[in-house]
Amino acid sequence: MDAPSGPLPRADAVCDGGDLDCGSGLLLIIRRAMDPLAAGGVLEVRSREGSVREDLPAWCRMTDHALLATAPGEGTSTSYFVRKGGADPALAADLDKARNFAWTVRVRWTEGMRATAYARNHAIPLGQPASLDTADPAPAAVEALLASLGGCLAVGFQWRLSAKGIAVRNLEVSLRARSANLLVYLGAEDAGHPGLERIEGSAFVDADADGATLRALWEETLRRSPVAQTLLRGAPLSIEVKPS
Repeated sequence: MDAPSGPLPRADAVCDGGDLDCGSGLLLIIRRAMDPLAAGGVLEVRSREGSVREDLPAWCRMTDHALLATAPGEGTSTSYFVRKGGADPALAADLDKARNFAWTVRVRWTEGMRATAYARNHAIPLGQPASLDTADPAPAAVEALLASLGGCLAVGFQWRLSAKGIAVRNLEVSLRARSANLLVYLGAEDAGHPGLERIEGSAFVDADADGATLRALWEETLRRSPVAQTLLRGAPLSIEVKPS
C-alpha cells in the first residue's frame, strides 16, 4: 500500500474491527463508534481484513460519510479515516435488530440413525445423539454441540486478539465432556439426566502476547460467547411435535 502523500487526519475516535469483514458486523460496529461524534468528526477504523479496503469506500459512497485517507497500520492492519457526514437515523433500529437476531436451523431425518441439519447455505450431517462407537458416518449430536462451543470460542478468541493487533500463529481448543447418565437416553435407567455433567478443556495459543494479556482476552471471549453463555445460563426450550 502506498503511503499517504500528506499528513493524516486527526482522529476523534478509533474503532478496531480486527479480522471482521463488513458483512460480519464491522459496519454496525463502525456506525455505533461514529454515533457519538459530531458531524465532521473523524473516526479511524483499523482493520486486518483485506476485503474492507474495497467494501468500506463503497459503503461511504452510499452514505453521507467520506473516506478521507487510508494508511498502513501496525503489522497487517490498515487504518481508514472516515469523516462523519450526518446523523444515522436507522442505527437504533439496526442495533435492536442485532440484539434480537434469531438463527434458524432445520433438521431432517434421512435414514437409520442419521439426520441432516440445514443452516443458511450449509448442510451439516449428524449421527446418533450420543454414539459410543469409535467410528461413525457422521458426528454425534453431542459432538456437534461441543464443536459449536469450540468453534465459537476459537474464532471469537482469534478475533479479539486480532482487534488488539496481536498476531496469532496457532490456536486450538480442546474440549472434553462427561454425560451425567447416558443410560437415561438409552432408556435403560430413569434416575438422573442424560445431559452433560461438565465440560472441560484447554485453549492452546501461540501468539505475540504475554500470559496475562491472553488470559484476560480469553475471559472476555468466554463472557461474550453466545454458545458458552447459552450453556452456562440455560435457554428455555419450547419445541412442539406437529403431526403431518
